[in-house]
Amino acid sequence: MENKKHHFGLSNEQVVESRKTHGSNVLTPPERAPLWKLFLEKFEDPIIRILLIAAFLSLGISFVHGTYAETIGIFCAIFLATGVAFWFEMDANKKFDILNQVNDDTPVKVVRNGNISSVLKKDIVVGDIVILGTGEEVPADGELLEAISLQIDESCLTGEPLIDKTINPKDFNHEAIYPSNWAMRGTKVMDGHTVMEIRNVGDNTEYGKVAEISTEMTGEQTPLNMQLDVLAKFIGVVGLALAALTFLTLFIKDLFMGDISYTLIQFGSIGIVIIAAMVALTKVWLPIIYDAYELLGIEKDIPAIVEDWGWLRWIGLGIVSFIIFIALGFTFRLNPLNPESWVNFDVAGRILQYFMVAVTLIVVAVPEGLPMSVTLSLALSMRRMLQSHNLVRKMHACETMGATTVICTDKTGTLTQNQMKVHKSNFFGLKNHSLANDEISILIKEGISVNSTAYLDYTDPSAIKTLGNPTEAALLLWLHQQKINYLDLREDVTILEQLTFSTERKYMATLVHSNLLNKKVLYVKGAPEIVFDICTDVLYEESVKSVTALRSTVEELLLQYQNQAMRTLGFAYEIIEDDNDRFINCQLANTKLTFLGIAAITDPVRKDVPAAVAKCLKAGIEVKIVTGDTPGTAKEIGRQIGIWMEHDHAHNIITGSEFELLTEDEAILRVHHLKIMCRARPTDKQRLVQILQKTGAVVAVTGDGTNDAPALNYAHVGLSMGSGTAVAKEASDITLLDDSFKSIAVAVMWGRSVYQNIQRFILFQLTINVAALIIVLLGSIFGRELPLTVTQMLWINLIMDTFAAGALASLPPNDKVMQNMPRKNDDFIITTAMRSNILFVGFTFVVLLLGVLYYFTDNNGNISRYDLSRFFSFFVMLQFWNMFNAKAFATGKSAFKGLNKSVGFVIVAFVILVGQILIVQFGGEVFRTEPLKLVDWAIIIGSTSFVLWIGEILRIFKNKIDFK
Repeated sequence: MENKKHHFGLSNEQVVESRKTHGSNVLTPPERAPLWKLFLEKFEDPIIRILLIAAFLSLGISFVHGTYAETIGIFCAIFLATGVAFWFEMDANKKFDILNQVNDDTPVKVVRNGNISSVLKKDIVVGDIVILGTGEEVPADGELLEAISLQIDESCLTGEPLIDKTINPKDFNHEAIYPSNWAMRGTKVMDGHTVMEIRNVGDNTEYGKVAEISTEMTGEQTPLNMQLDVLAKFIGVVGLALAALTFLTLFIKDLFMGDISYTLIQFGSIGIVIIAAMVALTKVWLPIIYDAYELLGIEKDIPAIVEDWGWLRWIGLGIVSFIIFIALGFTFRLNPLNPESWVNFDVAGRILQYFMVAVTLIVVAVPEGLPMSVTLSLALSMRRMLQSHNLVRKMHACETMGATTVICTDKTGTLTQNQMKVHKSNFFGLKNHSLANDEISILIKEGISVNSTAYLDYTDPSAIKTLGNPTEAALLLWLHQQKINYLDLREDVTILEQLTFSTERKYMATLVHSNLLNKKVLYVKGAPEIVFDICTDVLYEESVKSVTALRSTVEELLLQYQNQAMRTLGFAYEIIEDDNDRFINCQLANTKLTFLGIAAITDPVRKDVPAAVAKCLKAGIEVKIVTGDTPGTAKEIGRQIGIWMEHDHAHNIITGSEFELLTEDEAILRVHHLKIMCRARPTDKQRLVQILQKTGAVVAVTGDGTNDAPALNYAHVGLSMGSGTAVAKEASDITLLDDSFKSIAVAVMWGRSVYQNIQRFILFQLTINVAALIIVLLGSIFGRELPLTVTQMLWINLIMDTFAAGALASLPPNDKVMQNMPRKNDDFIITTAMRSNILFVGFTFVVLLLGVLYYFTDNNGNISRYDLSRFFSFFVMLQFWNMFNAKAFATGKSAFKGLNKSVGFVIVAFVILVGQILIVQFGGEVFRTEPLKLVDWAIIIGSTSFVLWIGEILRIFKNKIDFK
């Protein structure tokens, strides 16, 4: 028992000086990006970047042709996609701020100027003497000066819900993560009371240090961004290659088959202009060349000068190079002042036209609707996941969950209920092991109710809260479940004397006068081995037996519970019939106690966790427990949730201190086999995450405590609990409002479904782009331009794709994706099956469209506006039916299955169909169309629908699909 001392505390002057020297007790809030910066971040998407290049190239074409519809459409697509992403993330952040309000205005009792006074938590300074009692939160880090029966909940920092604290060095727990005579900000006094001297405040507290790490920029790229980056590079390389090929083909064709001849000097001047233009546009084409090397697996670093120099500098260099080459041209008789050194305006215009056709190919190659598809898929998922108790703060976290290969989860509050409950009671003398109204039952009920400092909060009968010591509260809950009100029993006795629980005694004793028994009774409760040793008898099956006779039985029972990582409490009593003192020098004396039995108490695993863990394991996702608990407790929880098997051994579990001693190479090898990390500190969990990421794993981390925040921040996806600390939620990407591991499995399913929807849209749009590219290419080379106007192309290549993005993005999640293994980080987003489908369907459409063009062309090579309207509708309807095939892609199901659940898809399909009819019937001069007859509409819709029917037949034979 620690001795109390008189403390004077700080004077007012010392408080001011301390605040100047050590700072105030306020955590520096994480720096939030301003709204303009948050919006600009949306332009870092790789597809948005390549789309911006296409938009500015398109703008150049628009200046020449005087038509801006396509350019305006592309810019609209860019701002629509970035705007939607910005809005949804801003909206999620608002919800998060409401959820995560922090209050530093809690009053705290301190000793200042020799008096006990109350100050706000934020006004605490280093050197303050703070007085804390049961239920109060520790305001800052400090050393304990007094500790009376002190137990602290350190779960927010270590995962440990109950830690004994003392100032007696002989009782220090040297295996504990933090010293036994030390208390830290954010932890909570669960039992007893203490006086402590503040040593660290604000950001210098352990809580503050963890909070700081949790806001560091990790620079970790999401798997989707990496794959979209590869896709953007691929599109850029293909677009540039086709553009260069087209320009050279048209130029050479004009040179050898045209009616224009060039002099050698004119060739030189054209070459100078082209070289100068290439120098000016170095930042466009040179990175694409290096992208091609990267796609081929050749490692080449792009020259630093390309990255470091801005656009204006390169354009200036292009102008300078033009002047230099012109100056050198004088040597070869190239006189820039002589008109004969240059081609005439008609020829220059034709060459410029070839360049514009090449640029048009790049514009057509870029899937304008892809950013919208990605954004809509993620945005819709954010909203729907909120209905599944997942508050998503960062949009890409939706999809990244689908790529997760490892989940590092804490134990307390995530896998367990974070509320102690009686697992089993062994009261040896109790008839039928159930409470009744006999004397033994009264002794048990009254002993639990009276010999306790805990309370129950009945404010919400459906969710009763516990107050005070968690293990004592678990006993009261056990009584409540048997419809026994502990307060009635507690108020019906007269407490004569009481010894509160202390770490030295390891028991609590209360002497009462029982009105139910009309006797004086001494009740004792504490560590079973301690209580059993101070007893003389055991009440066993309606008789009294000696302690010696039942020692092996009790010890075997205790070992059984300890192996299951349960806390145990022993109970004893004595009917007092004399006047001898039972409490002498804060110890029991003159007793003849009878042992009643044992209660095994545990923090039970949440009921839905084993099934959710099994679902994740089946989906190829490793689940690793990271906890501050003991190895025994961690292994037992691992066994209960299904990750720790009988054949597992020491290589599958490690303590935080052991993990710290491993070298980088040793740790990389060890994490593959690791299932449990126990006695873990915040830095251990963070290092584990970073090591796993180095092995190529996509890591999700769950946690509710401040100790989890660094790992939450460094993980690909951090999942905090809605009831967790503010620091944990600030560091996370997703907050699980129901604190349930089941919600994690749901998030994985959503993520995989989102990725599948994005793949479907890529399949759909690239099929259109392949068809349009080939027709533009062939039309340019063979002298025929695409028989579609700019406004028609705008409908096909932008508006329709944007609608399709909405349709395919709104498809509901597919639970069957959880049967697949996680994709690899370096997988190309376009799979082999997708590539085959895109090329086969795209080339098929080209053949059909060229055939239709040939059919509509008269002997003079002309096509009437009516036939052009039919061709336009035929093109659109091919894509319309192919959208249904895209919906069914990789599902093994009919395109019609689940349409009743895909309301968004049905609405968009209806809008596209009706929109096409309205455009053709009423588009007039704007869309260069004429109204079609009803019979022609029937023929077009019916003939193009074979795209869907062939797809259905192929799916029937390939997958034996289900139409139900």
